[in-house]
Order: sequence, then C-alpha cells, then structure tokens
Amino acid sequence: MAVDLSTTNILLGIIAATAVLEALLIIGVAVGGYIAYGRVMQLVADLETRQVAPLREKVEGILADVKTVTARVSEQTERVDHAISGTMERVDETAERVKGSVNDKVNQALGVVRGIRAVIVSVLGGGSRHEPPATAAGRV
Repeated sequence: MAVDLSTTNILLGIIAATAVLEALLIIGVAVGGYIAYGRVMQLVADLETRQVAPLREKVEGILADVKTVTARVSEQTERVDHAISGTMERVDETAERVKGSVNDKVNQALGVVRGIRAVIVSVLGGGSRHEPPATAAGRV
C-alpha cells in the first residue's frame, strides 16, 4: 500500500498560510495600537496645554490670594487678641483701684459713724457707765 500524502500536504500548507496570516494580523494590530497610543497621548498633551494649564494657573492664583488673606486674618486676629488682653488688664487694674478707693471711703465713713455713735453714746448715756469698784487687793 502506497501512502498518498498530497491531501495532508495541502492541509499543512493551508495551516501554515493561516499561521502566517495570523502573525501578520497580530503585527498589524500591534502597529495600529502603537499608532493609536501615540495619537491619544498627543491628544492628551494638547488637551493639557489648552485646558489644564490655564486652569492650573488660575487655581495657583486663587491659592496665592487665599494664602495672603489667611496671613492677614492671622495678623488681625493676633492684633485683636493683644488689644483684648490689654483692655482686660486695664479693666482689672481699674476694678482693683475702684475697689480700693471704695474700701477706703467706706472705712472713712464707718470711722466717722463710729465716732459720731461714740459721741452720742457718751452724751446720752454718759453717767450710766461706771468703772468697776476697786478691790481691796488692788489697794495696798
């Protein structure tokens, strides 16, 4: 029996041609993907140049303004805090002075009232107070 390999060779040729076509197709897809990637990256760079860069500049300007305002607010807050502290110290000082002054006046008035009371008591009831009698032991 003779083996006829012509059909097998034809099928192997078809498979080889298909493998070559698949390899060429894969290479074509890879090249197309690389070209598409390059175009997309160019588009992204253009978009960044036209859209993102101006926005970034505006945001940086706004941030600089915010920093300036924050510094001013901090400075003003410190000044107000210092002013309030100074005012509170002066109020406390004034309150102590007023308290001391009022105490002095009250003590003076109380001394005058006690003096007047002593005079009234001595005038009205001058004879009612007697000194205790001296004891015999006190006399020698």
